[in-house]
Amino acid sequence: MLGQELCGVLSKSGAELSGMDIREPGTRYPSLDKFYEADISDAGRVRKALETERPDVVIHAAAWTDVDGCELDKDRARRINIEGTINVASVSGAIGTKLVFISTDFVFDGRKNFPYKETDELGPLGEYARTKVLGEETVKKQAGDFAIVRTSWLFGPGGKNFVDTIISKSSAEKSLKVVNDQVGSPTYTKDLALALKELIAKGVNGREIYHVCNSGQCSWYEFAVKIKSFVPQMADTKIVPVSSDSLGRPAARPAFSVMDTGKFTAYTGMELRKWEEALREYISR
Repeated sequence: MLGQELCGVLSKSGAELSGMDIREPGTRYPSLDKFYEADISDAGRVRKALETERPDVVIHAAAWTDVDGCELDKDRARRINIEGTINVASVSGAIGTKLVFISTDFVFDGRKNFPYKETDELGPLGEYARTKVLGEETVKKQAGDFAIVRTSWLFGPGGKNFVDTIISKSSAEKSLKVVNDQVGSPTYTKDLALALKELIAKGVNGREIYHVCNSGQCSWYEFAVKIKSFVPQMADTKIVPVSSDSLGRPAARPAFSVMDTGKFTAYTGMELRKWEEALREYISR
């Protein structure tokens, strides 16, 4: 989702874009000037691509984000999220390329009741979160100038996300159970891509961490109710609030993962719009 939005947004800035993905992109990345087919965990292919291009900036958006999948297959999670990040960060540091690493609100344990700052203590609850924390540590150790960008609850075209899932399920099920004890900030990939563009324009200088997500907060249940309000064909769908424990998922999630985006706004002058506005646009899109 994010990679496709980045291609569209950054191509309008006049930048020369090279992309890397695990398979040939077909028509998904029409704005790329060059494409490399490579598994992020293949150190040799990653190194060859980066040393060939020697880009000014690398945005490392590749990850396995299936939270429960990571819990059930820890080796795969570590191969992609840790080893893959080692491959990108080590070469970026060696050739002097600035690195933007996409991380997650799940690095926190969710025990706070007010937004997390970049300096708050980390407390990953599951394997996905642990691999992202270790990815951040890898970037700090091996990259030169970098920006670690933590974001949350992504939705947008081109990939599996909560919005599409709720709308799709409503066509077959008239009652949907959604957890009401996890709170975060839904974030539209288009808005995040625009924010990353602005961050790069301002300069990835030094070694910084930023929180970037749409404004506001909600539970997954409240998110689902808002989706329903924007989709007429969901009028007869019942959204039922349930506890996380009742679903019996393999991985634990933070109960509260809202993040303070003040540092990003202070640096770029940019504040992302409310998540409800972004959701309305995505659904109409």
